[in-house]
Amino acid sequence: MNKNVELRDLGLKDYKETWDYQELLFKEVVDLKIKNRREGSAVPTPNHFLFVEHPHVYTLGKSGDIGNLLVDEKVLEEKGATFYKINRGGDITYHGPGQIVGYPILDLDNFFTDIHKYLRFLEEMVILTLGEYGLKAERSEGETGVWLDVGTPFARKICAMGVRASRWVTMHGFALNVNADLGYFDLMIPCGIRGKAVTSLNVELGKQEVPMDEVKGKLLKHFENLFHAQFIKQNKPV
Repeated sequence: MNKNVELRDLGLKDYKETWDYQELLFKEVVDLKIKNRREGSAVPTPNHFLFVEHPHVYTLGKSGDIGNLLVDEKVLEEKGATFYKINRGGDITYHGPGQIVGYPILDLDNFFTDIHKYLRFLEEMVILTLGEYGLKAERSEGETGVWLDVGTPFARKICAMGVRASRWVTMHGFALNVNADLGYFDLMIPCGIRGKAVTSLNVELGKQEVPMDEVKGKLLKHFENLFHAQFIKQNKPV
């Protein structure tokens, strides 16, 4: 089993361009798995992990309700935001500058074939990272992602998650608010959950800005430990 993970930080990149790139990597892994099975071969399948920040964009999962986007196309245009319907699970999500978005494209046959365990490990990676900043982050029963003050009137979401998997190959992933402009969340019902607030790491710490690379480093450390993986940094341009 190949537990090496090719790591690439795409910087600030358009959502659709990144989605197309994810689809390309995803298809390469799935096609290799099919070829291995057909030919009885055992060529190791690659694993990828993409970091990216997106310009303002709203995405709606395949089971989502468009009614959870509270504004029309004209308002989105005024706000400099775009909108896409996509093929992950979950409802509506916002991505924008100041948010760390991670897209693991993993062949889970290299790790474990359990999608629920996979989601719990992604959540745990974020929970452990936030713990290093003195925050008690938690899961909220029946609600994917990572939250603060669960079970109180002050419950608020700090990290959204939504994944797709086929033949045990994953795509899409998580979005952790680090220095996010929370005003953009007012244009939707986050993840279709009414009455729940959204927060960002810098707000929780009372800071103007938290170093993004510092947070990324912590996330990667916990990912490696949880998945018993090893990152290999890729510097080639996409």
